[in-house]
Amino acid sequence: MIEARHLRVLRAVATTGSFSAAARELGCTQPAVSQQMKALEGSVGTPLLVRAGREMRLTQAGEALVRHATGILAGLTAAEEEVAAIAGLRAGRVRLVSFPSGSSTLVPTALAALRAAHPGTRVSLEEAEPPRSVELLREGDCDIALAFRYEGAAGAEEWADLVVRPLLTDRLVALLPERHPLAHNAPGSGSLAIGALADEPWIAGCPRCRGQLVEVCESAGFTPRIDFATDDYPAVVGLVGAGLGVAVLPQLAVESVRPRGVRMLTLEPSVRREIVALTLPDLAQVPAVAATLEQLARTARR
Repeated sequence: MIEARHLRVLRAVATTGSFSAAARELGCTQPAVSQQMKALEGSVGTPLLVRAGREMRLTQAGEALVRHATGILAGLTAAEEEVAAIAGLRAGRVRLVSFPSGSSTLVPTALAALRAAHPGTRVSLEEAEPPRSVELLREGDCDIALAFRYEGAAGAEEWADLVVRPLLTDRLVALLPERHPLAHNAPGSGSLAIGALADEPWIAGCPRCRGQLVEVCESAGFTPRIDFATDDYPAVVGLVGAGLGVAVLPQLAVESVRPRGVRMLTLEPSVRREIVALTLPDLAQVPAVAATLEQLARTARR
């Protein structure tokens, strides 16, 4: 196997014409140069240098190897510089996948801070709800996946093979039309028992949120009548605001929209979801990925 250090010595000998001159140029001893040349000739299985008086002359094989060495060593230098830039966060790429309400709340602030701190790091963003976002991570199609899971839900082991960076806990809130009888007469301080909405038409969100809604309602003794279902949070808020039904959404999703004609109430009993950033163990060691995870965590703490 040809080693890069041997190629550097060979090129130095070819340039200077002798082992001693090459040693001075490389900052090593003449015997060390001689030993490395013997090792290189042993690797390729043919002589590369012949002595001509006080100078060393390249054989035909030596000339061919020196010709290729220039490109090889230039490529290695470029690779070393690029890796050093990535390791020092002067360059790098991160592929981020997030669910929509995360994309509109956590992600913009985090990426703006990351760009200010490390302008050479590029981040691309795609949207996908879990579990699809987690599948993309495992399939190698992204480096970080923003995901969520509901407290008490089954399947906590589904992320056991991943690095899980907790970001925040997001509670579910009830959305009622502004003119709904319960909008301003809910008992307590702006809170509402979900059972009080048993007879209402419902607007449901994404499939995972929809499943959670059904579970919460059934635990309260009723099955919700879902008249509308949409993955678009502004559409959910708009339908509620138009008086077409009630909804339960994560608070983070409501913050990403400007609710009009809607009253937001704390839901009883409390239902929460955990927002996390996920990555693979090896990817967690990549400087650009680690920096992005840190910025997401800082943004969530604010």
